[in-house]
Amino acid sequence: MNNMYFTEEHNLFRKSLQDFLKKEVVPHIEAWEKAGKIDKSIWKKFGDMGYFGLAYPEAYGGVNLDLFYTVILLEELQKINSGGFAAAVWAHVYLAMTHLNKEGDEALKKQYLEPSITGDKIGCLCISEPFGGSDVAGMRTTAVKKGDHYIINGSKTFITNGVYSDYLIVAVKTSPEKGNKGISIFVLDRDVEGVSATKLDKLGWRASDTGEIAFDNVEVPASQLLGEQDKGFSYIVQHFALERLIMGVNAHARAEFALEYALQYMSERYAFGKSINQFQALRHTLVDAYTDMEMCKAFNYAIAFRLNRGEYVVKEATMSKLKSTKMADDVIYQCLQFLGGYGYMEDYPMARLFRDSRLGPIGGGTSEILREILAKIIIDKKEYKPVT
Repeated sequence: MNNMYFTEEHNLFRKSLQDFLKKEVVPHIEAWEKAGKIDKSIWKKFGDMGYFGLAYPEAYGGVNLDLFYTVILLEELQKINSGGFAAAVWAHVYLAMTHLNKEGDEALKKQYLEPSITGDKIGCLCISEPFGGSDVAGMRTTAVKKGDHYIINGSKTFITNGVYSDYLIVAVKTSPEKGNKGISIFVLDRDVEGVSATKLDKLGWRASDTGEIAFDNVEVPASQLLGEQDKGFSYIVQHFALERLIMGVNAHARAEFALEYALQYMSERYAFGKSINQFQALRHTLVDAYTDMEMCKAFNYAIAFRLNRGEYVVKEATMSKLKSTKMADDVIYQCLQFLGGYGYMEDYPMARLFRDSRLGPIGGGTSEILREILAKIIIDKKEYKPVT
C-alpha cells in the first residue's frame, strides 16, 4: 500500500530524517523532557536541513514538496517518543507558518515566514482561551483600531510554543458584535510591550512549552494584520483540515511505534516456559490493535492524497482526528498492559507514550466538538466551503 503514496525519493528522505533525528534529537530528549524546554539551537539545525520548508514556496526558502514529505516528518517525530518535541515542531511549521503563508502579505512573509523556514524564528498559534477552549467563535480577546494601530487585550491558553517562541499568530475579535464574523488574525513579536506568558504544568508533552498568554494594551501596527479584517474565522476553519489530519497522522504513527515496541518486548519476555507472544489471548489482542492502527493509517494516507490534490476534506480530516486519536489511546493502553509492571516504569517508553497520547482527543478540538461538527455535516447536511 505504501508504494501507492511513497516513491523512492520519499523513502530516501525518511531514512535521512531518521538519521538526523537519531544524531541530533534523540540524545537530548531526556534532558528536554526533564527541563520542560527545548534547546533553541536544534531549530536552526532543522532549518538548515530544510525540514521546516517542506511544504512552503521556494521564493521564501522552502522546497515546495508534496504532502507525503510532511506525513513522513510527522510519523518519524512520533517515533522518537517525545510528544512534546514533536508538537513544538509541527505547531511551528503547520499552525503558525500556515497562516503566514496563506494570509500574510509579501512584507510579512519576508519578515516572518523566511526566518521561520530557516529556523531563525519560531512561532506559535494563539486561538484557545481560558473561557473558550474549543469554542473558537466565543473568544473574548479584542483588538480595537486606533489610527494606524490596533490595541489588543485579552488572554490565550494551552498555546504550544507559547513561552519561548519568537512571534505569535493571534486570533482576536475586531468586531465583537458580529460573533464569528468579527474575528481577525495578527502576527506580533514576542517582545512587544504588554505581552506576558506563564508556563503551564502538564500531564504529558513535557518537553514542549505550553503557555497561557496575556495581552495588556498591546499596540500592534495595522500592517501586522493577516489577510482581511473580520475574515479570521474563515481562515481558521480553512486550515482545520490540515491541523486535524496532522493529529490523525501523529496518532497512527505513535500507535505503530507502541505496537512495534510491544512486539519486540513480547518476543523477548518469557513466562511459564515460553515467550509471551505465544499466548493466544495476547496474540489475538495485539492483532486486533494492529488492525485498528493499520485501518486508521490507510484512511489517513487516503485523505492526505486528496488534500495534496487540493480537495476540501474538512469532513474526512475531522473523522481522521476523531477516530485515530481514540485508536491511539486504546492501542497504547493495551501495549502498556503487554509490558506488565515494566509498562508502568519511566525507564520504558510506554509510560510517556501513554501520557503524551492522551492529549490527542483534546487538543485541536475535543472529540465531543468534532462529533458535533460531523453531525452537522452528516445529519444536518451543513456544507463547509473553502474561502474564496
